[in-house]
Amino acid sequence: MKYYVVDAFSEEIFGGNPAGVCILEEAIDKELMQQIAAENNLSETAFVFEVADGYELKWFTPTAEVDLCGHATLAAAHIIATEIHPGKKKMRFNTLSGILEVEKQDELYEMNLPGKKPKIAMWTKDMETALGIKADKAYLARDLVIPLKNEKMVKELRPDFRKLGVLDHGMGVIVTAKGDEVDFVSRCFYPKIGINEDPVTGSAHAALTLYWSEILNKKVMIAKQLSKRGGTVYCEDQGDRVVISGKAKTYLKGTIFV
Repeated sequence: MKYYVVDAFSEEIFGGNPAGVCILEEAIDKELMQQIAAENNLSETAFVFEVADGYELKWFTPTAEVDLCGHATLAAAHIIATEIHPGKKKMRFNTLSGILEVEKQDELYEMNLPGKKPKIAMWTKDMETALGIKADKAYLARDLVIPLKNEKMVKELRPDFRKLGVLDHGMGVIVTAKGDEVDFVSRCFYPKIGINEDPVTGSAHAALTLYWSEILNKKVMIAKQLSKRGGTVYCEDQGDRVVISGKAKTYLKGTIFV
């Protein structure tokens, strides 16, 4: 199968979040996809199979299948638009999160994702111990969302990944704060599925967009994820849906033999 690595949510290689993209000529079983994702050892590998009404799309971390991944969706759309069907502007993906549509606007890929509004949750001693900080509130969507007082606290956070991985709630843990130069910033941790810190997380912004839209009273926002690689995410609140946009660069083209 054809295989690509794309740096998503980045204007240049070595930035953003790298995702593997496997272009399938025929459907393969889940176990084989999981083995390939483990061998690739990237935070996400996308598997794309063309069908009559668009594309089947599945996402795997090195250890598990997930129900939504923004950066690997962006990466898959980028490869379709540049390598598989050059010039294609609109893509329709059938996924575990329903139908996802991506539209290419110049260099930006706009992804229409289901919104995941965080609901208030109980702040616990286990969260405090795992994060090494005290926070006023906690929220829960798919992931735990922990608002912090400022961008500096987000940058300087040094969590205990082992303890994060055994928290009772949330697939992952997102810390976020109002940005100094952008609308909001974040960092995302997913040790439960084999990713200590994810460089840039599109799916997390399906929750963060709705949270910060209400706090800031803004529908359109610019966000940055403050990982070592970093990345910029353009966000729009559309009610029960969110539009997450970013750029992408192809790093690698190759072939997988299985």
